Amino acid sequence: MHKKDELKPFLKWAGGKRQLLLEIKKYLPDALEIHGRYYEPFVGAGALLFALQPPKVTINDSNSELINCYQVIKTSVEDLIDLLKQHENEHQNQAKNQDGSSYFYAIRAWDRSNDYQNRSEIERAARIIYLNKTCFNGLFRVNSQKQFNVPFGKYKKPNILGADGLRRISEYLNSSDIQILNTDFETAVASAQAGDFIYFDPPYDPVSPTSSFTGYSANGFDRSEQERLKTVVDNLVDRGCKVLLSNAYTEFIRELYKDYKQAKVEATRAINSNKTKRGKVAEILVRNYEV
Repeated sequence: MHKKDELKPFLKWAGGKRQLLLEIKKYLPDALEIHGRYYEPFVGAGALLFALQPPKVTINDSNSELINCYQVIKTSVEDLIDLLKQHENEHQNQAKNQDGSSYFYAIRAWDRSNDYQNRSEIERAARIIYLNKTCFNGLFRVNSQKQFNVPFGKYKKPNILGADGLRRISEYLNSSDIQILNTDFETAVASAQAGDFIYFDPPYDPVSPTSSFTGYSANGFDRSEQERLKTVVDNLVDRGCKVLLSNAYTEFIRELYKDYKQAKVEATRAINSNKTKRGKVAEILVRNYEV
């Protein structure tokens, strides 16, 4: 198989795996690209997906706005680019005389309106990408009403459009056998069978009682969910699947997966609402196979 040019995620994402790709690749099973189906039930920004570009894929996320972006990039990328150009122009025009924040907050306020669900899928996708590229520190966070609530980022020249990258991602999503889901992680892997590979990158176990950041979707991911995920991993292993899982390097996770192979890796985290928590952090890679 010829070597592919690596695609870059179209969003900034807390917990994204771009900084860890070289480490993760060390722990992938041999010949991943040509055997079985690739599943990623917590796809997020898709750093590993876009680095590997496997031909048979099922991706999923509980975040409906995120999954809408994937669907729109696949089906309507040129319309999306046109709308992003409008956002970019409006942002730049305002920034000539102001800091650009009033336009940002006007777009952010869309989901406070009763007619938000009447917006087209393309409008919603362009909004998410625009907000992600111009909000504070590239966070994606919603409140309990599922409203985007990250403040303005004050970037001088944000890269809002990225048209070439979007087109290349669209080409990949249309050239492969790719299923895009917006459901529970357990449902997303229900069809996995022997020989398939599953990469789990769930919301991480908090390293301290105050460090949990569960605002990527309206639903928290507590330790009971971590335990449910462990049960799903066990079932997949029993089916003959190969499973790799990322999580925080906490005593709870190490003990939960004590019967699996574990590796400690250092990740560089540039996205956190608290700047003191950015930098090198310890993460764990859990797997059920030899490398």
